[in-house]
Amino acid sequence: MSIRILIVDDQPLVRSGLRALLKPVTELEVIGEADNGQSALGQVEQLQPDVVLMDVRMPIMDGIAATKEICQRFPNVKVLVLTTFDDDEYVSRSIHYGACGYLLKNTPLAELTQTIQSVQRGYLQMGPGLAKKLHIRSVVSPPIGWDRLTAREQEIAKLIAQGNNNREIGETLFIAEKTVKNHVTNILGRLGVRDRTQTALLVQQWLGPIH
Repeated sequence: MSIRILIVDDQPLVRSGLRALLKPVTELEVIGEADNGQSALGQVEQLQPDVVLMDVRMPIMDGIAATKEICQRFPNVKVLVLTTFDDDEYVSRSIHYGACGYLLKNTPLAELTQTIQSVQRGYLQMGPGLAKKLHIRSVVSPPIGWDRLTAREQEIAKLIAQGNNNREIGETLFIAEKTVKNHVTNILGRLGVRDRTQTALLVQQWLGPIH
Protein backbone atom coordinates (compact mmCIF):
# COMPACT_ATOMS: atom_id res chain seq x y z
CA MET A 1 0.00 0.00 0.00
CA SER A 2 1.40 3.39 -1.04
CA ILE A 3 2.31 6.14 1.42
CA ARG A 4 -0.10 9.03 0.77
CA ILE A 5 1.68 12.40 0.58
CA LEU A 6 0.55 16.02 0.76
CA ILE A 7 3.01 18.60 -0.61
CA VAL A 8 2.93 22.03 1.07
CA ASP A 9 4.98 24.78 -0.58
CA ASP A 10 4.18 28.31 -1.74
CA GLN A 11 6.10 27.90 -5.00
CA PRO A 12 4.14 26.13 -7.78
CA LEU A 13 7.36 25.06 -9.51
CA VAL A 14 8.59 23.34 -6.36
CA ARG A 15 5.28 21.53 -5.89
CA SER A 16 5.14 20.35 -9.50
CA GLY A 17 8.82 19.39 -9.39
CA LEU A 18 8.35 17.29 -6.26
CA ARG A 19 5.26 15.65 -7.72
CA ALA A 20 7.17 14.75 -10.88
CA LEU A 21 10.13 13.42 -8.88
CA LEU A 22 7.98 11.23 -6.65
CA LYS A 23 5.59 9.97 -9.34
CA PRO A 24 7.83 7.06 -10.51
CA VAL A 25 8.30 5.85 -6.91
CA THR A 26 5.70 3.11 -6.61
CA GLU A 27 5.73 3.15 -2.78
CA LEU A 28 4.64 6.80 -2.71
CA GLU A 29 1.50 8.59 -3.93
CA VAL A 30 1.07 12.38 -3.99
CA ILE A 31 -2.61 12.96 -3.21
CA GLY A 32 -2.68 16.73 -2.88
CA GLU A 33 -0.94 20.10 -2.69
CA ALA A 34 -1.26 23.28 -0.63
CA ASP A 35 0.42 26.67 -1.03
CA ASN A 36 0.43 27.75 2.63
CA GLY A 37 -0.03 26.35 6.11
CA GLN A 38 -3.68 27.35 6.48
CA SER A 39 -4.58 25.64 3.22
CA ALA A 40 -2.58 22.61 4.35
CA LEU A 41 -4.77 22.21 7.45
CA GLY A 42 -7.88 21.98 5.29
CA GLN A 43 -6.21 19.52 2.95
CA VAL A 44 -5.02 17.32 5.82
CA GLU A 45 -8.53 17.22 7.27
CA GLN A 46 -10.06 16.37 3.90
CA LEU A 47 -7.45 13.98 2.46
CA GLN A 48 -5.95 12.37 5.59
CA PRO A 49 -2.43 11.93 4.15
CA ASP A 50 0.16 9.70 5.79
CA VAL A 51 3.00 12.22 5.41
CA VAL A 52 3.04 15.99 4.83
CA LEU A 53 6.09 17.47 3.09
CA MET A 54 6.14 20.92 4.72
CA ASP A 55 7.97 24.05 3.60
CA VAL A 56 8.85 26.63 6.28
CA ARG A 57 8.50 30.15 4.90
CA MET A 58 5.02 30.65 3.41
CA PRO A 59 2.40 33.43 3.45
CA ILE A 60 -0.77 33.46 5.59
CA MET A 61 0.46 30.63 7.85
CA ASP A 62 4.07 29.45 7.87
CA GLY A 63 5.21 25.84 8.07
CA ILE A 64 6.17 25.99 11.75
CA ALA A 65 2.68 27.06 12.85
CA ALA A 66 1.09 24.56 10.46
CA THR A 67 3.27 21.75 11.81
CA LYS A 68 2.17 22.55 15.36
CA GLU A 69 -1.52 22.55 14.38
CA ILE A 70 -1.32 19.36 12.33
CA CYS A 71 0.57 17.44 15.02
CA GLN A 72 -1.94 18.53 17.67
CA ARG A 73 -5.10 17.92 15.62
CA PHE A 74 -4.05 14.94 13.50
CA PRO A 75 -1.64 12.80 15.56
CA ASN A 76 -1.56 10.01 12.97
CA VAL A 77 -0.27 12.34 10.24
CA LYS A 78 3.52 12.64 10.06
CA VAL A 79 5.13 15.97 9.13
CA LEU A 80 8.47 16.05 7.31
CA VAL A 81 9.89 19.54 6.88
CA LEU A 82 11.45 20.03 3.44
CA THR A 83 12.99 23.46 2.99
CA THR A 84 15.98 25.44 1.77
CA PHE A 85 16.58 26.90 5.24
CA ASP A 86 18.85 25.18 7.77
CA ASP A 87 18.27 27.89 10.39
CA ASP A 88 18.83 26.61 13.96
CA GLU A 89 15.56 28.07 15.20
CA TYR A 90 13.52 26.56 12.38
CA VAL A 91 15.00 23.11 12.98
CA SER A 92 14.52 23.26 16.75
CA ARG A 93 10.97 24.63 16.67
CA SER A 94 9.81 22.23 13.95
CA ILE A 95 10.92 19.18 15.90
CA HIS A 96 9.65 20.64 19.18
CA TYR A 97 6.18 21.07 17.67
CA GLY A 98 6.07 17.48 16.46
CA ALA A 99 7.71 17.22 13.04
CA CYS A 100 9.21 13.77 12.50
CA GLY A 101 12.01 15.00 10.29
CA TYR A 102 13.81 17.96 8.73
CA LEU A 103 15.46 17.84 5.29
CA LEU A 104 16.88 20.39 2.88
CA LYS A 105 15.55 20.61 -0.67
CA ASN A 106 18.89 19.58 -2.15
CA THR A 107 18.44 16.10 -0.65
CA PRO A 108 18.87 13.37 -3.30
CA LEU A 109 15.66 11.59 -4.36
CA ALA A 110 16.75 8.22 -2.98
CA GLU A 111 17.41 9.75 0.45
CA LEU A 112 14.13 11.71 0.36
CA THR A 113 12.21 8.54 -0.50
CA GLN A 114 13.88 6.58 2.29
CA THR A 115 13.26 9.39 4.79
CA ILE A 116 9.55 9.59 3.89
CA GLN A 117 9.24 5.84 4.49
CA SER A 118 11.09 6.06 7.81
CA VAL A 119 9.04 9.03 9.01
CA GLN A 120 5.81 7.25 8.10
CA ARG A 121 6.90 4.38 10.36
CA GLY A 122 7.48 6.82 13.24
CA TYR A 123 11.25 7.35 13.13
CA LEU A 124 12.82 10.75 13.74
CA GLN A 125 14.92 11.66 10.68
CA MET A 126 17.32 14.59 10.29
CA GLY A 127 19.32 15.69 7.27
CA PRO A 128 23.14 15.54 7.50
CA GLY A 129 24.46 17.94 10.14
CA LEU A 130 21.03 19.19 11.20
CA ALA A 131 20.68 17.23 14.45
CA LYS A 132 23.32 19.40 16.12
CA LYS A 133 21.11 22.44 15.49
CA LEU A 134 18.48 21.17 17.91
CA HIS A 135 18.34 23.46 20.92
CA ILE A 136 17.30 20.96 23.58
CA ARG A 137 17.18 22.09 27.18
CA SER A 138 18.38 19.40 29.57
CA VAL A 139 16.37 18.85 32.73
CA VAL A 140 17.70 17.51 36.00
CA SER A 141 15.29 14.68 36.72
CA PRO A 142 14.69 11.67 34.46
CA PRO A 143 11.38 11.37 32.56
CA ILE A 144 8.37 10.06 34.48
CA GLY A 145 8.38 6.29 34.12
CA TRP A 146 12.14 6.01 33.45
CA ASP A 147 12.69 4.07 36.66
CA ARG A 148 10.12 1.50 35.46
CA LEU A 149 12.29 0.63 32.47
CA THR A 150 14.70 -2.29 32.68
CA ALA A 151 18.40 -1.58 32.10
CA ARG A 152 18.05 -2.98 28.58
CA GLU A 153 15.01 -0.80 27.86
CA GLN A 154 16.88 2.28 29.08
CA GLU A 155 19.73 1.35 26.76
CA ILE A 156 17.32 1.00 23.83
CA ALA A 157 15.61 4.30 24.67
CA LYS A 158 18.99 6.05 24.47
CA LEU A 159 19.69 4.40 21.11
CA ILE A 160 16.29 5.60 19.87
CA ALA A 161 17.31 9.12 20.94
CA GLN A 162 20.37 8.73 18.70
CA GLY A 163 18.08 8.07 15.73
CA ASN A 164 18.67 4.32 15.43
CA ASN A 165 15.95 2.11 13.96
CA ASN A 166 15.06 -1.34 15.30
CA ARG A 167 17.44 -3.17 12.99
CA GLU A 168 20.35 -0.92 13.94
CA ILE A 169 19.56 -1.27 17.64
CA GLY A 170 19.44 -5.05 17.28
CA GLU A 171 22.83 -5.08 15.55
CA THR A 172 24.32 -2.82 18.22
CA LEU A 173 23.03 -4.91 21.13
CA PHE A 174 23.29 -8.30 19.36
CA ILE A 175 19.61 -9.09 19.82
CA ALA A 176 16.82 -9.94 17.36
CA GLU A 177 14.90 -7.10 15.71
CA LYS A 178 11.65 -8.65 16.98
CA THR A 179 13.03 -8.48 20.53
CA VAL A 180 13.84 -4.80 20.02
CA LYS A 181 10.30 -4.19 18.79
CA ASN A 182 8.87 -5.78 21.95
CA HIS A 183 11.14 -3.63 24.13
CA VAL A 184 10.09 -0.48 22.23
CA THR A 185 6.42 -1.29 22.87
CA ASN A 186 7.20 -1.57 26.60
CA ILE A 187 9.16 1.69 26.54
CA LEU A 188 6.30 3.63 24.92
CA GLY A 189 3.84 2.29 27.47
CA ARG A 190 5.98 2.91 30.54
CA LEU A 191 7.04 6.42 29.49
CA GLY A 192 3.49 7.29 28.43
CA VAL A 193 4.54 8.50 24.97
CA ARG A 194 2.86 8.05 21.57
CA ASP A 195 5.79 7.11 19.36
CA ARG A 196 9.56 6.91 18.87
CA THR A 197 9.82 10.63 18.14
CA GLN A 198 8.37 11.56 21.52
CA THR A 199 10.64 8.99 23.17
CA ALA A 200 13.69 10.53 21.51
CA LEU A 201 12.72 14.07 22.52
CA LEU A 202 11.97 13.01 26.10
CA VAL A 203 15.37 11.35 26.52
CA GLN A 204 17.17 14.25 24.82
CA GLN A 205 15.44 16.80 27.04
CA TRP A 206 16.83 14.95 30.02
CA LEU A 207 20.30 13.95 28.83
CA GLY A 208 20.85 16.47 26.04
CA PRO A 209 21.76 15.40 22.47
CA ILE A 210 23.26 11.91 22.58
CA HIS A 211 26.21 11.17 20.30
